[in-house]
Amino acid sequence: MKRFAAIVIKYAKTSLFGFIALVALATALGVQSFSSLQAGGYENPGADSSRVTSVLANDFKQEVPEIVAVVDFGAPVASLATEVKAADLLNELQATDGVKKVTSYFTLGHPSSLASTDGKAAYFFVQLTPTANKVEVAAYFEKTYANGFMGAKVYLSGSAIISSEINGTISSDLATAEMVAVPIVIILLLFIFGSLVAAGLPLLIAGLSIGGSLFFVWLSTQVTTTSVFAVNLITAMGLGLGIDYALLLVNRFREERKLGNSVEQSVINTVSTAGRTVLFSGITVAIVTGAMWFFPQTFLHSLALGGVAVVVVAVAAALIPLPAILFLLGDRINKGKVLKGDLAPKDVGVWNTISRFVMKRPVAVLVVTVLALGGLMSLSNGVVFSQVDDRILSKTSRAVIASNQVRERFSAREGSPAEIIVAAGNETAVVKYALDLSRMKDVARVQTFSGVVAHGLLDSAYAPNFTGYVKDGFERIVVIHDVEPRSPAGYAFTVKMRALPHPGLTEVSIGGAAAVYTDAQQGVENHLLPAILWIVIATLVLLFLFTGSVILPIKAVLLNLISLGAVLGVLNWVFANNGLPWLTDNFIHTGTIDTSSFVLIAVVGFGLSMDYELFLLSRIKEQHEHGLSTTESVALGLQRSGRIITAAALVLAVSFAAFAFGGVSIMKMLGVGIALAILIDATVVRALMVPALMRLFGEWNWWAPKWLKVVYDRFGLKD
Repeated sequence: MKRFAAIVIKYAKTSLFGFIALVALATALGVQSFSSLQAGGYENPGADSSRVTSVLANDFKQEVPEIVAVVDFGAPVASLATEVKAADLLNELQATDGVKKVTSYFTLGHPSSLASTDGKAAYFFVQLTPTANKVEVAAYFEKTYANGFMGAKVYLSGSAIISSEINGTISSDLATAEMVAVPIVIILLLFIFGSLVAAGLPLLIAGLSIGGSLFFVWLSTQVTTTSVFAVNLITAMGLGLGIDYALLLVNRFREERKLGNSVEQSVINTVSTAGRTVLFSGITVAIVTGAMWFFPQTFLHSLALGGVAVVVVAVAAALIPLPAILFLLGDRINKGKVLKGDLAPKDVGVWNTISRFVMKRPVAVLVVTVLALGGLMSLSNGVVFSQVDDRILSKTSRAVIASNQVRERFSAREGSPAEIIVAAGNETAVVKYALDLSRMKDVARVQTFSGVVAHGLLDSAYAPNFTGYVKDGFERIVVIHDVEPRSPAGYAFTVKMRALPHPGLTEVSIGGAAAVYTDAQQGVENHLLPAILWIVIATLVLLFLFTGSVILPIKAVLLNLISLGAVLGVLNWVFANNGLPWLTDNFIHTGTIDTSSFVLIAVVGFGLSMDYELFLLSRIKEQHEHGLSTTESVALGLQRSGRIITAAALVLAVSFAAFAFGGVSIMKMLGVGIALAILIDATVVRALMVPALMRLFGEWNWWAPKWLKVVYDRFGLKD
C-alpha cells in the first residue's frame, strides 16, 4: 500500500483529474440507461412457469396485454348505448401510437368472464408493438383517461401501467430522499469533520462513487433486464460508503499530521493503514453483496450488480483521488473550521469511558443486550414471507385502484387460471389428468381439447371451443380456480397441483399467476443455503486474513446474525402487522414480508456491519501489535474508531432512512431495515457487545491453530 500511495502522490493531479474525467464519462453513459430500467424481475426465469409462458407465447401465440383497462360504463354492458360507447373507445385506443391490438368483452363474443359481476364494467386488453416505449405509452394513457371516457370511468392496470407508476414513483422518491437526506447529511458532515473544506471531501467521493457506478448500470441494460431499484441502492450506498471511507482516511491523516509527520508521509501512512482497512472493507462488502447472484431473479441480480459496482468505485475513489486531494491540500483541509480546537482524534474521551465501563462488567452488559435484541427477534414470530405485486404502490395509485376493481368486481377464478402444458399425443391420459385436477379443492373447472371437466365429469359439448388447445406437439390445459394467485394460498395450491400424478403424460409444466408466484418464492428458498454459506465462509476467511484470529471472525458472524434477527422482528411488526400506522397506512396490508426485499436487507446489512467491524478491529489490532493488552487495545481502539463508526453509521442510516418517506412499500422497508441494521450494529453491537466479548475472551481473541498461523503469515493482509 505504501508503494501505491507513493505513486498516487507522485502523479497527484493526474490521479485526481483523470479519475474525475473517467467518472464524468461514466455518468454521461449511465444516465442514458434510466429509460431502459424496468420495475419487474421477480420471476424465476429457469422455472416451469417461465417455460409455460414461453410456450404459450411462441407456440400458442398467446398475446399478453401490457395494459389492462377496466371500464365502468355505469350501465349494463349489454345495452346498445354501451356498445356504441365501447366501440368509440376501442377505436380511440387502437389509434394510439405504439398500440398493436385492442380486444375486449365486446370483440371477443361477450364472454361473461370479461364482464363484472354487476354487469356494468368490462375488460379492455391493449397489446403494444415490440418497438413501443411501454412507459411512455402507459403515461399517455394515464393522462388521457384520467377523467374517464364519455362519462365512463377508466381504470388502468397491467404491466406497462404498473411499471410506469413504479418508475415515476421511484424518480419522485429519489428526489424526495435527496431533499430529506442531503441537508441533514451536510449538517452532520460539518460537525463530524469540523471544517467546510473537509466536509466537502466525502460529498465529492460519494458523488464520484454514484456517478461511476451508473456506467455499470448502463452496461447491464445493454445485455439484460435491469431493475430500476438498482439506482436507489447505488445512491444510498454510494453516499454512505463515500462518506464512511472519506471519514476514515481524513481522520487518520489528521492523526498522522498531529504526530508531526510531513504531508507526504502522512498521506503514505494514511493509505497504508486506513487505506488498507478501506480496501479490505470494500472486498468484504462486495463479496457479501455479490451473494444476491446466487438467486435466479433478475431483480436481485440487478441489485447485486449495483451493490458490487458502487463498492468497487467507492474504494477506488477513496484510494486514488482522495489521497491526491489530501496531498495537494495538506492542512488546508481544516480551513473554514466550524469546531473549536484541534480537529485530530484524541486518545481519551467518551468512547474510552464507554469501553472501560463495559469491560468492567462484561457479563451484565451481554445479558442486557442479548435480552434486548432477543426481545426484538421475538417480534418475528409468525412471520410470513411472500412475493410482491401491484400493492407495493400506495392505495391512491391508479394501478392499485384498478387492480382492486378486478379483485372486487370480477371473478378471480376467470382472471388468473393455472396454465398446464403437456406433450400432445395421449388424449386419454390428458382427460384422466383433467378429471383428477377437477376433484382438487378450489378447482371450479378444467378446460381441455376434449371439453370441460368439472367435479370429476367431462362435458364434451364444449370441445369445439378449445380446438386451439393442441399446437406444435403441445397440449394446453387450463385450470380455473378460486385461489388468490399471488399469496401463500396460491403457493400451497400450486405445490398440491404439481404433486398430483399424471401417468402417461410427459413434459408436464405448470404455469399461470400462482405458479409464477410459487416459483419466485421457491427460487429464493432453494438458493438461500448456498448464499448463506457463501457469505459466512467468505466472511470468516477474509476476517481471518485481516486479523490472524479464528475467534474474532466467528464472533463477528454470530453478532451480525443476531442483529439481523432483531431487524426481521421489527420489520415484521411494522410492515406485516402494521405496528406503525403513520408509516404504512397508505398501503394495502398483505400480512407478509417480501422475500426478495428481506434478502436484500440482510445481505446489505450484513455487508455494512462487516464494514464497521473492520473499522473497529483495525484500530484494536494495531494497538495490540504495539504491545498493549487486549483491554487497553480495545479501550484505545474504540476511542479512536468509535466516533468514526457512529458518525459513519448515522450518515449511512440517514441516507437509507430517507427512503422511508417514499411511495413504494418495498423501498420503505429497505430504508427502514438497512437503517435499523446499521444503527443496531454501530451502537449495541460495536459499542457494547464487542468490547464485552473481547474482555471475556482476553488473549484468546487472537488465537489460531499453528497451521492457520502459517497460512496467515503467508497470505494475511499486511502492509
